[in-house]
Amino acid sequence: MMFSIPLAAITSRFFSRSFTVSLSSSGFARKRLFISTRTFTTRKKGKASLSNRDVNYQREGTLRLVGPDSHGILAACTEVLNRHNCNIVKHEQWTDIRQNMFFSRVSFHYNNDNGVIYGEKNNSDAVDKIACEKDLTDAFPSNELKALWDWRDRRKKLGILVSKYDHCLWELLLRHKARELDAEIHVVISNHDTLRPVVESFGIPFHVTPISKTESIAAAALEENNTGTKKSALPLHESKQLELLKDVDVVILARYMQILSPVFLDHFPLDRIINIHHSFLPAFIGSSPYHQAHERGVKLIGATAHYTTKVLDDGPIIEQDVTIVSHRDSVKQLIKKGRVLERNVLLKAIEAHLDDRVIVHGSRCVVFGD
Repeated sequence: MMFSIPLAAITSRFFSRSFTVSLSSSGFARKRLFISTRTFTTRKKGKASLSNRDVNYQREGTLRLVGPDSHGILAACTEVLNRHNCNIVKHEQWTDIRQNMFFSRVSFHYNNDNGVIYGEKNNSDAVDKIACEKDLTDAFPSNELKALWDWRDRRKKLGILVSKYDHCLWELLLRHKARELDAEIHVVISNHDTLRPVVESFGIPFHVTPISKTESIAAAALEENNTGTKKSALPLHESKQLELLKDVDVVILARYMQILSPVFLDHFPLDRIINIHHSFLPAFIGSSPYHQAHERGVKLIGATAHYTTKVLDDGPIIEQDVTIVSHRDSVKQLIKKGRVLERNVLLKAIEAHLDDRVIVHGSRCVVFGD
């Protein structure tokens, strides 16, 4: 027999969020509770009953594949996952016929390293992640197929860079507080102290890395390396930022109004820094796109979220959106409408990245559905 007990019927000191407990006739002995966002076990004296790891992160992984199209790619992939007791729950693929390139995203369930799922131990079924990845690599000895694994056994950490505009930051902070953002905001960094009260009210570390005029001049200077060639020096404020960002998985530029130096960008892979630009790229690059749009009398304005490269506003595009405007709209009205787009577009891009739905290939992104 299966029945559900609502929250009102349970006295709990651990949760304020609604959840449902499912029990079978023999479920009391097994002490198994299902909760939408966190694991919960019966309380033992002297021990906490709340796990700090989400259920999804204990048992769902993703595999992204990109490479030249050929026969048997999916067959080999599914065979390896099945061999390691992984159960495929969703699969998407796309083939670029013009370039003969294969793109795929596989979502699968698995038992984590210690075999614990929902409070039950089943160590014999725990997946050997290293062996699983190696077996897939061995299945394609030519190394032309690139496999991107994410076992999702922990929350990804975000580092946010912001200046004075706060609309994108507010969106992320509120989503994070409501547990609608599938990540941990590890740190917020700004070149101004303006937003400190906002960030710290959410209990998130806030750091200021100011940019002085002297530093700006020094940042433009060149220094000699051991080979005799020249390269740009790393600005002092970026050196501090790198230290603060050393443990994050992805950096979010939430209307950070500074250009990152090439040396700073060299510390991150291509798909690790997401920027929101307040125009429908490739139109109106730079810092004043709404003024440019107003001068040109455009009928649409947009926002673009993209990965950051050394070329300004030129990285692979993750997400875009537009809204209709007219000659009646002032620059102020364009900015107001644009900020709504910026919040939504940045959030969608971050969600796609966190869900491992993005594959970067050359100058563009393949983004699978949610």
